[in-house]
Amino acid sequence: MKRTEFLPYALPFIEEEEINEVVDAIKSNWLSKGPKTIEFEKRFAEYVGAKHAIAMNSCTAALHIALVANGIGEGDEVITTPLTFAASANTIIHTGAIPVFADIDAKTLCIDPSKIEEKITEKTKAIVPVHYGGQSCDLDRINEIAKKHNLLVLEDAAHAVYTTHKGKMIGSIGDTTSFSFYATKNICTGEGGMLTTNSDEIAEKARVMSLHGMSKNAWNRFGKGGSWFYEILYPGYKYNMTDMQAALGLCQLNKIEKMQNIRKEYADIYNDAFSKFEEIITPVEVEGNRHAWHLYVIRVKEEMLTIDRSKFIERLAEENIGTSVHYIPVHLHPYYAERFGYKLGDFPVAEKAYDGMISLPLYPSMKKSDVEDVINAVTRIIEENRK
Repeated sequence: MKRTEFLPYALPFIEEEEINEVVDAIKSNWLSKGPKTIEFEKRFAEYVGAKHAIAMNSCTAALHIALVANGIGEGDEVITTPLTFAASANTIIHTGAIPVFADIDAKTLCIDPSKIEEKITEKTKAIVPVHYGGQSCDLDRINEIAKKHNLLVLEDAAHAVYTTHKGKMIGSIGDTTSFSFYATKNICTGEGGMLTTNSDEIAEKARVMSLHGMSKNAWNRFGKGGSWFYEILYPGYKYNMTDMQAALGLCQLNKIEKMQNIRKEYADIYNDAFSKFEEIITPVEVEGNRHAWHLYVIRVKEEMLTIDRSKFIERLAEENIGTSVHYIPVHLHPYYAERFGYKLGDFPVAEKAYDGMISLPLYPSMKKSDVEDVINAVTRIIEENRK
């Protein structure tokens, strides 16, 4: 039976605890960065095993600060993946540097280490690997390449809260790691992000740069014991998190295991149900790593069906199933194509993956019956449109 109500592609997992924590933050009169933000930074650093965590208003802000705090600037080149949200590349451009794309691994959809080294020039300063969908990149090989060529590894972990690589938490490995707490992410603060690092120097620069370039502890200048005096050490940015966001983050961090267990359970149900279909490719879990299951992306083999990916999505909408696509490869967007001369065929693995991609609903506030509705809808569409 077709669903009678529309199932949104993604919804946050918000309970009374989160609402009460935000109300508490409002009643405290700390509406911007304050004690809850400081506590969230401390708790998150402990969670991922990093020495420092700096809370920001988005993962985009964290990515930008990671670059500028490490001295990336005009004329430098930074290697990243074309299969990502544009912020991964946009922030490189914001520094005056040039994003250089390396194609992806067809199985994991993460950047292919074998394609990185051929992109390195004397101008290359860093690699920005993106842990796509919650699956860790091959950090062993990436770090080996980075060490060989004296490059920074500035991880984009927008999808990778909870992800591990060879038993180590993402957030504790690279020179920096940038996380997202956007409304659809595994931990939600509405908008928000976090930068983690084990470097005292980079952490100090990040704290200063993300709050107007103001000297240390300037956030507390209006509080008891705070000082009115500050100095501008750098022409910085207004990137700080608020205590209302941090209140949400603290509550979500407390229930991360609960939320991840649900994601994993639903991903397993999908995998089991879809394994019988040759017409679609399902996500992989790399042995030895823990997948965060931020996304559940199937890839439609159009050559085996009478409909293409776009029509498949239309049919799912008719079945009242919300979907998304992650992502249109960055090099195909008009700005990148026009400025850098990229064209179709430049990154064939990413392009082929994109052509068949459909992101299905996967989030903790779904019910098992919702998961079954998705499975039934996908099954009907495949069986009705087999060649």
